[in-house]
Amino acid sequence: MTQVTLIPALLAALMVCSPLAQAQSPHTHQHSFGDAAKWAQVFDDPQRDAWQKPHEVISALALKPDAVVADIGAGTGYFAARFARMVPKGRVYAVDTEPDMVKHLTERAKREGLANLVAVKGEPADPRIPAKADLIVMVDVYHHVDNRERYFAKLLDSLKPDGRLAIIDFRMDSPNGPPKAARIAKSQVKTEMQTAGYVLAKEHAFLPNQFFLVFRSAKS
Repeated sequence: MTQVTLIPALLAALMVCSPLAQAQSPHTHQHSFGDAAKWAQVFDDPQRDAWQKPHEVISALALKPDAVVADIGAGTGYFAARFARMVPKGRVYAVDTEPDMVKHLTERAKREGLANLVAVKGEPADPRIPAKADLIVMVDVYHHVDNRERYFAKLLDSLKPDGRLAIIDFRMDSPNGPPKAARIAKSQVKTEMQTAGYVLAKEHAFLPNQFFLVFRSAKS
């Protein structure tokens, strides 16, 4: 599996949505993203809010104040920090494979007083979520995962019995995002997730560029 971060997809998306990401190339996934502070200026650009709609996304997930959330591919914490504020009695595990991103997330949690935000150094084939989650979320990450059916079948062990897995990624017809050859069609995501042991619990259609699917374990 390629490195599970938000970086490759967001660079492509922000080429259209923001002037700060003109350095995108077809081989971005091979580049180093060790300078988290630099990339934070891109990924946390307020212009992203217009199409990512973070408040609407989190509201749609209707989390309880004590929920445990795992954000896989958390990057600089665009979603993770917001989740932490929405679950003040819970915990948010911000998972990334890039060591400097993990360091940045730890520093951001301290700087913003988010004691319930915990940075986790994951591995490409194992996010290493420390505790079972009420919600696992992956934003613009699904198409970077190799051996997806095996990966997501294993990820079931990280969910509570009634836990959910939310996947947000770029639609095939979106005018921005990663190259179309790198995208995964929504129908294929549904098929792969069913094979991995999930059922579709909810589908949201309010994001202009991305699909937003919520799954549960087929055994729940």
